[in-house]
Amino acid sequence: MTVIESTVEVNKPVAEVYAFLTNMNNHQQLMPENIYNWESTEDDARFTIQNMAKLAIKISNRVENQEITAIPSEKAPFDVELKWTVADNGNGTTTAKHIISADLNMMMKMLASGPLQKLADHQTEKLKEILG
Repeated sequence: MTVIESTVEVNKPVAEVYAFLTNMNNHQQLMPENIYNWESTEDDARFTIQNMAKLAIKISNRVENQEITAIPSEKAPFDVELKWTVADNGNGTTTAKHIISADLNMMMKMLASGPLQKLADHQTEKLKEILG
């Protein structure tokens, strides 16, 4: 299993960061430009990654003010889990961590780990930008 992580500190209380992340409609704002054909509801999203794949994901688990997990809702090119964890820093700020776990063979790992790391970093940076 390939695990890719990106962590950011957001100047908002944990409940606010969690509320934003738990709604899949908000995730479009976190996506890079190579994501298109975005459709979402509160619980799921489907989109196309330019030159890669179509993906449909759904939130499979929510732990209030702690974590949100999303998994593919349709056949994906590889098994993947997208998880956000949020932790209260006790001073009105929140540490948010985006963890992408992907079951990649050696060839896919060489091709996909760079873009997946970029995606994770982009999403955490956008989260910080949007929520301040």
